[in-house]
Amino acid sequence: MHKLLLIDDDREMLDITSANFREKGYRVQTMTSGKNAVSFIREKNPDCVILDVMMPGLDGFRVCENIRKVSSVPIIFLTARITEEDKVNGLLIGADDYIEKPFSFRELEARVQVSIRHIQAAAPGKLLFPPLEIDIESHRVTCDGNDLRLTAQEYDILYFLVTSDKDVITYEDIGVKVWGVYRDPDRRSVMVMMSRLRKKMASNCVADSMIETVWTKGYKFTGKRSGR
Repeated sequence: MHKLLLIDDDREMLDITSANFREKGYRVQTMTSGKNAVSFIREKNPDCVILDVMMPGLDGFRVCENIRKVSSVPIIFLTARITEEDKVNGLLIGADDYIEKPFSFRELEARVQVSIRHIQAAAPGKLLFPPLEIDIESHRVTCDGNDLRLTAQEYDILYFLVTSDKDVITYEDIGVKVWGVYRDPDRRSVMVMMSRLRKKMASNCVADSMIETVWTKGYKFTGKRSGR
């Protein structure tokens, strides 16, 4: 049974959304502010966090930043803040998805399921692209011995890039992999997530150069796999 944490100052929205998830068999904890979110996540280890942006006190962006300091749990923003700048900011600070209100519960649940699958999928062994090392079982990625601390979504994108048999991985390929569906506006979101991944790689080693941009199409992974 999957565990969800819903954070929103709109109590009516919390009641309706949490009731829908519980009917689907989820265990749901709700909060009207993000003040205690980090301590709850440390103690209860939820499978996914659904987070509003516009809240009194700590807004959702600051809550997301605080969570990312301690956890790679999938975070989905569910908010009426719908400008492109807000969406890009949310993705850059570590969110896995950004959904606009009003929303379809069916779509929300589908995106929750996709996010949870990213973090639960595992297989034995390691992939080595010196200086990059991917531990498939633990979902841990290191570069020159430094832990990249990737979110589940960032890990899933990197794993998809290194294991794809396609020469060029398109924006649509990545969007479908991440969200299960791709629309034209999602290209910007894919670019933001790739930028986030590359920055983490660049801050720990030179491995960001292993991901090349293919103009107007997408990306290609150029790392050389070691047989070790």
